[in-house]
Formats: sequence, structure tokens, C-alpha cells
Amino acid sequence: MTGTTAFDLGPQARVVARLAAAVPDARLAGPTPCPAYTVGDLLGHLAGLAAAFRDAARKDLGATTDTPPGAAAPVLPARWREDLPRVLGELAGAWRDPAAWTGTTRAGGVDLPGPVAGAVAADELVVHGWDLARATGQEYAPDPAALAASYAFLLAAAQEDGSGGGVFAAVVPVPDDAPLLDRAVGLSGRDPAWTPPPSP
Repeated sequence: MTGTTAFDLGPQARVVARLAAAVPDARLAGPTPCPAYTVGDLLGHLAGLAAAFRDAARKDLGATTDTPPGAAAPVLPARWREDLPRVLGELAGAWRDPAAWTGTTRAGGVDLPGPVAGAVAADELVVHGWDLARATGQEYAPDPAALAASYAFLLAAAQEDGSGGGVFAAVVPVPDDAPLLDRAVGLSGRDPAWTPPPSP
């Protein structure tokens, strides 16, 4: 997937920032569609990936871009309510530079062509935005351009794998006529029908 056209990640970054701003502290320990992550973990992961893909766009390679995502448990910054929207804005700004979409960069310790890294950034924001919305009972309408890039990336990865696997987990079958978001979520290894378990 090397032919991704550059697009603005700002609208999707703002969607994620709005979702995060509406999360009450009482929800931070709650479950998410990512079995290993609480809501707080997911927010910490979003903060980390936003910094990583900001630096990947800038070709500022180092600790943020070289560390595999599973190398350590996510840490929710103490000032996450201020830090997360800031770094999401920085990510969006970095990808508005046409140079971000050229050459090669790195994210998660993996070297990637610029257009692929941009698509992965969109996918992370779209899928984890869905995770956050579902975990906290919020409505979710991702940016159409980011959703299209996310779906294309996930579909290409699943087709390349050929074994029913996906980027994150085994693909969850979804009807071909389902909404594009549901199909992307299924390709990411999530059940589009997931809801938090009832409180005891």
C-alpha cells in the first residue's frame, strides 16, 4: 500500500480529542474492546502513538519512533487532559507538511514509506477512536477520509496475510454491505457489536 494520497489528519485528530475530553475520571478503570487495556491505558496509548506518528511525519527518529508498541504498558500522563489534545494537534500539523508523505520514516520500530505511515496513523486514530467511544458510551462518527485510509490499510494487510489474520488480531467477519466503519473494525480484529459488560 504505497499509493496513499496525502490528506488532512486534523479532522480525525479532533474527533479523538473530543472523545477524550468527555471521558470522566470514573471511567478510567473501565474495560475497552482491547482486552489488555482499560480506558486509562487506551488514553495513554493514544498519547504515545500520537507523539510517535508526529515524530514519524517529521522524520525525527528516536525513542518515540523506535519503540515497538507492545514493549511496555501504556502510561497515562498525569496531565493527559492537557497533553493529549496538544499532541494530537501536533500530529495533525506534522502530517500537513507534504514532506511527511515522501521518503521513508519509522514508527513502532518499523521502517515505512511515508504514505504507509500516514495511513497507519489514520488507522490508529480511527480504530482507537472507536475503542474509546464504545468503552465510554459515546457516539462516534470518524472523519471520512481517515476512515477510508484506515479501511484500505486494514484490507490490504488482511489480503496480504491471507490466513484470516489481521494487523492486530484475527479478522472478525462482517457482512459486505455493513457500514464501512463496521468493516474496518472487523478487519482490525474487533467485534463491531462490542459493548462494555454490565456493571456488577
